[in-house]
Amino acid sequence: MSASKVTFEQRIARLEEIVAALEKGDAQLADSLALFAEGTKLIAACSKELDEAEQQVMKLAKGPDGTLVEVPFETQEE
Repeated sequence: MSASKVTFEQRIARLEEIVAALEKGDAQLADSLALFAEGTKLIAACSKELDEAEQQVMKLAKGPDGTLVEVPFETQEE
């Protein structure tokens, strides 16, 4: 499966499968390590996609003349 054709939702679903398998605890060490490595790659891909989405998020606010204007989304971290 090509990474570019995998949706965000598919990545999350696969992450849930990996977590369930790791929590079950019956996989061999090598398999657990492979699952963990796959999971970290999926997390990185999801984080990147979420960061890109956050940059695109704009909230609408009223400008000085009462018209709606777009302003950058402000995070709570600031």
